[in-house]
Amino acid sequence: MTEENAIDPSPSTASPSNFPRQRKADDNKDKIRLKLILANGKTHEFFFTPETTAAEVSKHVFENWPEHWEQRASSHQILRLIYQGRFIHGSMSLGALKLPVGKLTVMHLVPRERLPGPPSQGETDREKSSEGRCNCCSIL
Repeated sequence: MTEENAIDPSPSTASPSNFPRQRKADDNKDKIRLKLILANGKTHEFFFTPETTAAEVSKHVFENWPEHWEQRASSHQILRLIYQGRFIHGSMSLGALKLPVGKLTVMHLVPRERLPGPPSQGETDREKSSEGRCNCCSIL
């Protein structure tokens, strides 16, 4: 081998194995970093664009179910996202939730056939009637 054909082994030489790591970070800087937590406490991170809907997130997660999560849901259609204590409707995009791009957001993922309905009229009336009053009793 001549000196012209020799490969420089010095650390300053960029190796192709360094490029995918940098490219991956660059690819995800415009995406929402979503950490999903199951009821059993197991977590996994995914990356999504702001245009991705909750239904698309559920389908992607179902199709790319992490091995360490073990028990897989029976269908992507029953997977529901919970963000800040509220179920997210399937047509809601991550961008509509104003999730920060490039930063970590945490949501829960639960299997559930249907979303809970709005409160019944009786529950709403009870909440209104107790507004501004203490819900305790006094014994004289």
